[in-house]
Amino acid sequence: MSVWALGINHHTAPLDLRGRFAFALDQIPRTLDGYRHSLARQPEATLLSTCNRTELYAAGEQSAVEPTLDWLAQTGGVSTHVLKDHAYILREGEAARHAFRVASGLDSMVLGEAQILGQMKDAVRAADEAGALGTTLHQLFQRSFAVAKQVRTSTEIGAHSISMTAAAVRLASQLFEDLKDIKVLFVGAGEMIELAATHFAAKTPKSMAIANRTLERGEALAGRFGAQVMRLADIPERLHEFDAVVSCTASTLPIIGLGAVERALKKRKHRPMFMVDLAVPRDIEIEVKGLSDVYLYTVDDLASVVQTGKENRQAAVAQAEAIIDAGVLSFMHWLDQRDPAKGGVVPLIQQINAQADAWRAAELARAKKLLARGDPVEAVLEALSKGLTQKMLHGTLAELHAGDAETRAATAQTVSRLFLREKS
Repeated sequence: MSVWALGINHHTAPLDLRGRFAFALDQIPRTLDGYRHSLARQPEATLLSTCNRTELYAAGEQSAVEPTLDWLAQTGGVSTHVLKDHAYILREGEAARHAFRVASGLDSMVLGEAQILGQMKDAVRAADEAGALGTTLHQLFQRSFAVAKQVRTSTEIGAHSISMTAAAVRLASQLFEDLKDIKVLFVGAGEMIELAATHFAAKTPKSMAIANRTLERGEALAGRFGAQVMRLADIPERLHEFDAVVSCTASTLPIIGLGAVERALKKRKHRPMFMVDLAVPRDIEIEVKGLSDVYLYTVDDLASVVQTGKENRQAAVAQAEAIIDAGVLSFMHWLDQRDPAKGGVVPLIQQINAQADAWRAAELARAKKLLARGDPVEAVLEALSKGLTQKMLHGTLAELHAGDAETRAATAQTVSRLFLREKS
């Protein structure tokens, strides 16, 4: 059993490539099922997909790594060569270290952000419900969550962090003299939009509106902020009303196109528009960025803003890395205990327990037959104990009589140590 991770993230791949490999949470079970059935021997697998990363964690044969790379490339509609140029493959301890760092927020665009931990828990839950999560990955992720909790409680890694949505408000403040004078449109009704609405609402803008595919979910979120609700289909006709637009949906195609923005600018007499696209893949066509009166920012554009305060957290990073190092050592020890090639005894213990259970079941079945036949209880118990004893000692006694004198002497020492040790 080998553990490995294959992925791309904001460090290694541009936004448009990451968009090709974005999976909504409800797509994960079906995607994992397709992946596992593409291989001759199905590995344990978990798929983590966020705005900043798509990562597949697996436990199985090392030979499955290359076919997995081919499968992922085909799923994203790119060549294996293109994906390989931007992907990373991490094995064993390095895969565990990466999982622990991701869970702890050390590999995030926003250093120390907490949202990724919830996203990872959702991904693990989806894999478990799909039947793709086995003992090894269950251990890996439960330890990831424990390490992340220790990092949060023992260090100040999350102190002074600036979220994507807070960064969006900061940039809007630089464009507009007073956010109380602007109208804001939020496209979507997920967690990221909820965070964005919370940050903008704190600045008490003139008005806020939420556009969502389903009005019910949009209304539930709008009710918290006193915002209007509108359908996605209404955006092209009403876009000109808004000074700021923040979008984050799970759509596979852009929600707001170049033509719609051009028409909105014309109606606004080219008053500037502030737009933030937090979605991967994009919600707003990239060509919009070329318009002179539009200030469009993507998740990657916000990178420099969210790094503010990073220097203040470097000491906390060192503490967090030490916690992660200890977690990796512990996990690898657990993994090695299950690998006979590395002296692991867990498989042998499991075999011994299975053999003992088989002997016990056989003698118990025999005893039940004797009781049903009417044999005395004492005689049945005597036969049961004698049968178990003979089965458990047969191999040991046979070894004591086998081999040459030197082998018998070594066996005798081992048997004495196992069966005749003094009670402490």
